[in-house]
Amino acid sequence: MSSAGCVHLSSLKQEAHWKQSVRLIHQWFVCCGSLEARKRKARSCVCHLCGAHFNRLHSCLSCVFFGCFGRRHIHEHAKTKRHPLAIDLYHGTIYCFQCQDYVYDRDCELIAREEQRKAWRLQGFGDKYTNWEPTRRELELLRQNPKRRKIAPNSTIGLRGLVNLGNTCFMNCIVQALTHTPLLRDFFLSDRHRCAMESPDSCLVCEMSRLFQEFYSGFRSPHIPYRLLHLVWTHARHLAGYEQQDAHEFLIAALDVLHRHCKGDDNGKKGTHPNHCNCIIDQIFTGGLQSDVTCQVCKFTRPEHLGSSAKIKCSGCHSYQESTKQLTMKKLPIVACFHLKRFEHSAKLRRKITTYVSFPLDLDMTPFMASSKESRMNGQYQQGDSLNSENKYSLFAVVNHQGTLESGHYTSFIRQHKDQWFKCDDAIITHASVRDVLDSEGYLLFYHKQFLEYE
Repeated sequence: MSSAGCVHLSSLKQEAHWKQSVRLIHQWFVCCGSLEARKRKARSCVCHLCGAHFNRLHSCLSCVFFGCFGRRHIHEHAKTKRHPLAIDLYHGTIYCFQCQDYVYDRDCELIAREEQRKAWRLQGFGDKYTNWEPTRRELELLRQNPKRRKIAPNSTIGLRGLVNLGNTCFMNCIVQALTHTPLLRDFFLSDRHRCAMESPDSCLVCEMSRLFQEFYSGFRSPHIPYRLLHLVWTHARHLAGYEQQDAHEFLIAALDVLHRHCKGDDNGKKGTHPNHCNCIIDQIFTGGLQSDVTCQVCKFTRPEHLGSSAKIKCSGCHSYQESTKQLTMKKLPIVACFHLKRFEHSAKLRRKITTYVSFPLDLDMTPFMASSKESRMNGQYQQGDSLNSENKYSLFAVVNHQGTLESGHYTSFIRQHKDQWFKCDDAIITHASVRDVLDSEGYLLFYHKQFLEYE
């Protein structure tokens, strides 16, 4: 989001009727306060090239043309007609195709606010919503100008309920966790996805991008994720249908499909590991395990004693000895998700495990690093080493399961600010205390690194 001003927008403002053009677009296609305006938007807001209603329609500021941003039809129009500016019909933000960024203008902002207030009054809200909440562009401006920062601690921007479409609580709770993952949020709100699929309507990353726009639009009514559910059924057929599903299984499937659909992004080039790429999903959620087999003679995740039946020939003492096997972390992910076993399946037993497991708000992963294990073996590791902040994590989401195997329900706790938590129960979102979170029957725990390294 550019705050330095746009020469192309400044040039447009030299024209006599520029305010009227901006005002009419907000009045009839963005705010839509009157019933007539809403009918016109439903009838007219389609891409003039492909006829799609979705894909983030933009309206050209120089002529009467609607084009979808997702399929880049508005980009083609801007290039062909040399019309550099368009308004996002969902958010009302102005995009410059020459600057390749959304641009901020105070005059346009005042017009947008005035039309939004008119729309609220026409819909019977009176002055209830005239205390304008910070928009995404305003928040970005505040971040760029720290001395002017004034974001209320009780702000709820980004919080939005999700309608249960029939046993879809397993999906809703994971979506809440993903939409509140900071780096994932920044990626999608900055339009960094470049779809390479033949049909963007079948791209899960495009749908997640739309979902993030919905969540951070400022609307408070519950969102209906029917398009997301359809894509989940399409790309993960084992999750199709209205039966109860496992939230952890959905998380794994969703990350896998998102990873596969991210290949068209600019940063989707191969990483150093042959099985990893550099897409946003791998950057955030992929770590690395190291498996060590240790000779018991010459020498947490607790070492597993392999016993006398699994002796190995040690490369150090050159004899067959008993050994232990231990998994440690070679590389930490930015987001670490811990899955607590709550469902037991065996030949004789199927049951829900309700044992209380305590978990911390802050987590230090230093003792579980492969480098720490090597230091301990060499006598160099000291307890004070755990004070190193680069391996510390903070809890930001918890998924819970209530009920039994046959009849259960998923909810989630989301951290909005440092010490503000909310409980998300499908369409209902309520305040929660830290004690509520820590006392809950955790199933999936989401931790985010406190400090990030730069390559």
